[in-house]
Amino acid sequence: MTGWEMVAVAAAGLAAGGINAVVGSGTLVSFPVLLAVGIPPVPATISNSLGLVPGNASGSFGYRRELRGQKRLLLSLIPASVLGGLTGAFLLLHLPASTFEAVVPVLIGLAVVLVAVQPLVQRSLARRRSGDEPPPRVGRGRLAALFGGAYVTGTYGGYFAASQGVLQIGIFGLLLREPLQRLNALKNVLTLTVNTVAAGAYVVVATDRVDWTAAGLLAAGSLVGGYVSSRYGRRLPEPVLRTAIVALGLVAIGVLLNR
Repeated sequence: MTGWEMVAVAAAGLAAGGINAVVGSGTLVSFPVLLAVGIPPVPATISNSLGLVPGNASGSFGYRRELRGQKRLLLSLIPASVLGGLTGAFLLLHLPASTFEAVVPVLIGLAVVLVAVQPLVQRSLARRRSGDEPPPRVGRGRLAALFGGAYVTGTYGGYFAASQGVLQIGIFGLLLREPLQRLNALKNVLTLTVNTVAAGAYVVVATDRVDWTAAGLLAAGSLVGGYVSSRYGRRLPEPVLRTAIVALGLVAIGVLLNR
């Protein structure tokens, strides 16, 4: 990579880490940049997963207040995220690269749609809640549905991380009567779990497919972006972020289809 390309990758990590902490879908910023600097899709996905883990960690730390009272639920759902992350990593490493290249434009398109409609989902969830209502007890049936949702989104995240968080907030919001900021905190920890597990699998069995320079630059940027955004990112206008994410997602689709 040239010097300017390295700056672009680090900046993409900064933006992706910040967006992941407060909105989700930071991969739609970082992944197109990795493609643009010449990294093939599968190594780009692997390097991207490794590089965004520090941002997931700093974002989760920044949302620690909203995690109060959710320890039992997290302990129930983390195993599902671990299994999902391993499943997704297995699929990425064992399916042919041609399959990934064919599927990823579709996944990015789905992610772009999810990002675009997320405000509608959030407004729908907000209407279902009353601020004076205590959260209902999470029974076995609801917990099983949450476990299944964590596994499915974890598998998706282990295979291709874009909008994993949007999916999680959508599913968990339908099953839990919690404020959106607490759902976001839950999402951050489970996303951290999935990405850490998938990244660990890649390091163990696919070291030769990691672009360590790109992963390191993304890691440095995302670490700062996740922490700063978790503290101050709630003040940023979401429509601006959302528009940028959708635009970059469309760019990524265009790059992949013209490879």
